[in-house]
Amino acid sequence: MSAVRRQRGMALITALVLVAMATILATAIAFRSTLTARRGIAIFTMTQSMRFGEAAEAMAAYVLNQAVQQTSITTPNQDWAQPYGPIQMDENTTLEAQLEDEQGKFNINHLLGAQGVVNPVALAEFQRLLTELQIDPGIASQVADWIDADSVPTQPDGAEDNTYLAMTPAYRTPNVPISSISELLALPGMNRAIYDRLSPYITALPVSALLNVCTASGVVLDAMLNHIEYSNDPDQLQALRTQANGCFPATSLLSTTANPQLWAELQPNLTDNSQYFRLRTWIALGTTQFTLYSLIQRSSGGNIHIILRTFGTE
Repeated sequence: MSAVRRQRGMALITALVLVAMATILATAIAFRSTLTARRGIAIFTMTQSMRFGEAAEAMAAYVLNQAVQQTSITTPNQDWAQPYGPIQMDENTTLEAQLEDEQGKFNINHLLGAQGVVNPVALAEFQRLLTELQIDPGIASQVADWIDADSVPTQPDGAEDNTYLAMTPAYRTPNVPISSISELLALPGMNRAIYDRLSPYITALPVSALLNVCTASGVVLDAMLNHIEYSNDPDQLQALRTQANGCFPATSLLSTTANPQLWAELQPNLTDNSQYFRLRTWIALGTTQFTLYSLIQRSSGGNIHIILRTFGTE
């Protein structure tokens, strides 16, 4: 009798083990199926959002091409500068877009002069911009060392490999022009709060890209001219630009009001026409939020090229 009971007990244990294994297997299959379905939905959503982003790029390309056909100067009262949307693309999708003139900002790659050495005029201008924004001007030397060709820190606030190799994790300076201003977050003197305060006024473009005085903010203009004038009243600056057909202060005005010696140094780096623009596209697809940043280059003939895309955050 005891042998029969033992056999029944073993059979019951075996059955319980089989049920447990079947349950675990079924759960794993269900979890993997759910994960695959969610991954498929995410890929589809990303692809669909990207298509809407490309549509926004096409609209921006059209507006920028039309602007260059109408006038040779780039001003903030033109159609390209007007926000687009938000518009309902379909029952689940909303799109909003905004173009910015990147040449209306300080180009940090101007810190790199001939033969890969620091440009003292651009360095002084960047230091003034940082001071206006109540940011430690020593960061200018750190940025210069980040892109210059040598390994000697710019005195007194520079930072080269000896600084970065002592950090955790350790890394080196790239010693090449910056492709995205987000690289500045790697500097020892930078944090997110400082970056957020500075980023609206700086860009990372080829060294050949000049500053457009027609679209530059008052803060950037004052840092360039080394006196406070245009940043005191942004609304007044906008009103003057409207009265002056968009371009204010024109280079002809600046040449009569700026310090002559400083003007001689600045004038070769100024323009009233822009080639580089950044398009921000916000897409809401159901409950999913998607942001696309597109750096656009416009040739003098109006040809448009997308040269850089970033997603999510700048």
